[in-house]
Amino acid sequence: MSYFEVDHLTHLYGETTAIQEVSFTIAAGERLCLLGPSGCGKTTTLQAIAGFIKPSMGRILIGGSDIITLPPEERNIGIMFQNYALFPHMNVFDNVAFGLKMRKTPRDELESRVNEALKVVRLEQKASRLPSQLSGGEQQRVAFARAVVIRPRLLLLDEPFSNLDARLRLTMRNELLELLEGLEIATLMVTHDQEEAMSIGDRIVVMHGGRIRQIGTPQTLYNAPNSRFVGEFLGDSNLLPVRSVSSEGRVARAIVEGLGEVRALPVEAVASVHHLLVRPERIRLSSASGASTEQLPLAGGDQPNCFEGIVEHVTFLGPRIEVRVRVRNHVVQVFRDELDLGIQAGSRVLVTWPLQASILIGDADD
Repeated sequence: MSYFEVDHLTHLYGETTAIQEVSFTIAAGERLCLLGPSGCGKTTTLQAIAGFIKPSMGRILIGGSDIITLPPEERNIGIMFQNYALFPHMNVFDNVAFGLKMRKTPRDELESRVNEALKVVRLEQKASRLPSQLSGGEQQRVAFARAVVIRPRLLLLDEPFSNLDARLRLTMRNELLELLEGLEIATLMVTHDQEEAMSIGDRIVVMHGGRIRQIGTPQTLYNAPNSRFVGEFLGDSNLLPVRSVSSEGRVARAIVEGLGEVRALPVEAVASVHHLLVRPERIRLSSASGASTEQLPLAGGDQPNCFEGIVEHVTFLGPRIEVRVRVRNHVVQVFRDELDLGIQAGSRVLVTWPLQASILIGDADD
C-alpha cells in the first residue's frame, strides 16, 4: 500500500473543470513533483490536499485513511508557501514554534523541537531575529523549519523558489534537496520549472489542462515522453511531423514530412506515431567536407539519420553553444559544449544523431 494516495480527484469551479480524475501515489520518503504550466491544475490539486478547498469528487488517503473531510488543521500536513508567509512581528524562534503552539505542545517539548529544527536549517544562531533581518534564503529556511517542526505526515512545497533570483534559486534548490534527503519526509512539490522538478523529484507528474499526462522518473519522462506536450514541456526539443512509420526488426523507419526517412528504435504501436522528437544535445555537427559525424552505425554498415544543412545562426552562451541549422524544410536546434572553429553562419554541415535519440511519439491533438 502506498503511503499517500490521490484517487480520481476532480474539482469544478462553477462549470469550469479545474482538475479531472487526478490520481497518483507517493511512497514513504519519496519526493514527487507536480509539474505543468499555469492553469494546468497543479495548484488546485495542492489546495485540495491541504484542505483549503473541498474537491467535487475523489479521495485523498494517508496511510489508507481518507482525509477528505478533515479540516486543514487536523490533517497534520506541513506546507511551505511560495511567499514563505512568515509573521513579520515574530522572531525566527516564534515563527517556527507557531504550529506547535497551536497544537498546545508542552513548553519543554516545544523548545526542544524548535531548536532541533533550527539546527537542521543552520539558523540556531539567528533565533531571535525578525524575518526582515534575514536574507531571502534564510527566510526560506525558516519557512521550511516551520513546516517540518510539526513532524507532518506529508510535506507540501508550493513553488518554493519563485521569489528568488536565478543564482540564489540554484543555491536554495541544492540546500532544500539536502534538507529533504536528511529528513526523508514524503514530499509533494508544485512547480512550473522543469529543472526544479527534475533535480528534486524522484518522480514527476506532468499536468496539462487539468489532467495528468504522464508520470515517471525524470529520466523516463525526458527520454521517453508519451506525447508531444510532455516532450516539448520537459526540455528543449526538435519536433518533426511524421507521415508514416514502418518497422523492420530492431529498426523503425519514419517518413518525416519535408525531410525524408529517419530511423529510430521501434515502438509498440507504430500506427499511433505522429511526431519524431530529437533532443538538441543528442545531435552532432561536422563539416560537410567529410569530418566524422559521430553517428551510430546500423548492422551492415549503414549510417542512418545523416543530413546536410546550412548553419543559420550560432549563439555562444558560456557553458553551451546553440546552433540553428536549416535542414531541407526544417530548422534544427543543436546544443554543443564546443564547436569546430570552422563552423559558423553559412557553413555547410552534416547533421546526424543515433537511433536511440529518435523518439517516436503520438497525440496529434496534444
